[in-house]
Order: sequence, then C-alpha cells, then structure tokens
Amino acid sequence: MANPIFPCIFVGVMEKYRELCNRLTGLYEAGEAKSIVRMVLDVRFGFSLTDVLCGRVEELSANEKEELEEMMCRLEQGCPVQYVLGETSFFGHTFHVEPGVLIPRPETEELVGWVASSEESGAANGISILDIGTGSGCIACSLALVFPDAAVTAWDISDDALRIARQNAEMLHADVRFVRQDALMPPEDIGQWDVIVSNPPYICRQEAQGMERNVLDYEPHTALFVSDDAPLLFYRSIARYAQKALKPGGKLFFEINPLYCRQLENMLTEMGYFAVTLREDQSGRQRFIKATTHED
Repeated sequence: MANPIFPCIFVGVMEKYRELCNRLTGLYEAGEAKSIVRMVLDVRFGFSLTDVLCGRVEELSANEKEELEEMMCRLEQGCPVQYVLGETSFFGHTFHVEPGVLIPRPETEELVGWVASSEESGAANGISILDIGTGSGCIACSLALVFPDAAVTAWDISDDALRIARQNAEMLHADVRFVRQDALMPPEDIGQWDVIVSNPPYICRQEAQGMERNVLDYEPHTALFVSDDAPLLFYRSIARYAQKALKPGGKLFFEINPLYCRQLENMLTEMGYFAVTLREDQSGRQRFIKATTHED
C-alpha cells in the first residue's frame, strides 16, 4: 500500500525550489525559468537535480541563503544568468564573463568546431590563427587548446574585453597573444595568417525590437549592433584585410547574420575569394561562411 505521507513530504521539500522558479516566470517561460534556477543551484552551490528534489535548498547556511537571494534579485531584474554566475560553458571549457563582453552563444561553438576540424584548418603544426573581435576570448582560447602548437592572436578594441580574455587564457592555460586593434582600421599585414576567424557585430539596429530585454539591457551594444545602412561593414573591412594578410590558400571564417548571407556570399566572390561556402547552424539558419584565398 502506498504511503500517503510521502507525497506531502515531497511537496514540502520542493516548495522552496518552486518559489524560486515562480519568481522568474514573469521574465521567462516556465521551462527556461526552471533551467536558470537549476543552473544557479548547480554551478554556485553544487546541487544536482536529486539534491534539489530532496530539499537540499532548505539546508543552505544563512550566508548562502543571502547570496542566493542577491542572485535571484539580479535575475528578477533581467540580468543574464551567465553574468550573475560570472561564467559560462563554451566548447567544453568554462569562461569568465561579465557585462563588458558578449555572452558566448552555442552557434559560435559550431563556428569553432568548423574551424577546428582537421579538414578545414589543415591541422598543420605551427599554423597561425587570428581571431578578430575576440570578446571573452572564447574562440581564440578554444582554438589554442585544440591546436597547442599554433600561433594564435586575438584582436579587440575594448580594454574590458581584452582584460577578460586574458584572464580566461590564463585560467585555461591557452597560449594566445592579445592585441588592442580596431577591425575597421587593420594594419598592412601581408601573408601572416593561415586562418582568420571572426564573429563581428552583425545585428542591425532595426532588429533590436525583436530581441530579449535581458540582451538589450545588459550585453555590450558595440559587440552586437551595426548600423542599418551598413550591415556588412565589419565583414567588408576584415575581408579586405584578409586578402593580403592571409597566406596563399588561407581560410577566412565568419559567423554571420542569416538575413544578409547572400549579400556576403556575393561580396566575397566579387572580392576574388573562391570556394565560398555557407553553412547552417543547428536551427537550420545560414549562420556561417568560409572563403579561401587562391594558392600561388
């Protein structure tokens, strides 16, 4: 015979967890609210789902409860959970993030995977890789760990981003050289890189009305937006630089705005790149492009 007391006990130990989730349902759908709360309890307090179901939340110390309350207040204000926790997972590694840098997205992991594949990069010892607009350093550090013998350099114009990226490189023991450099005013390099990769600002201002408030209110706009009348601004500047800066047969990789994929494809072809290839992300949207310079 089933014990009638057990459901009551189960409901009781779950009450605090449900209360935490309910505090976020005004900002997020129920499933996402639960995921955010579980992420906080897991990453910060080490609670597994089993721990949560067994009522471990009620066993937090007074200081831990105070910390949890502060985190929940920030989440209720719309602050992304990655900023609240100060970290996010990317390509199998943990990266520090804060409001000075864009939060790495799963789509960018797909870009790193494409660059990292031996077929695309050549997997040669000593290849030179440049990441333009590095932000948190997620692309550069991940590639440096995939190719420990590669010479990886990362540019950004933001001092905050470079500080955070250096911190991530040190934490992950990734050998990356960081340089403060404006992607719209690149140097006159010739034949320096085997691979150039970039996830530049590509969202037009007119698209902002369809974006989540937690992104608009907290993430750096300089890393997100480009003017409506110049959607390919950064792509054009980087592609022009890469024409000379890439070695013969070098490869250029971009994360892109699907709305302008054909325009970008045509631009790269007209600039003399060949093997221009679009690739979809896991959602089926044209999210990446690769182009190759001619062999000598």
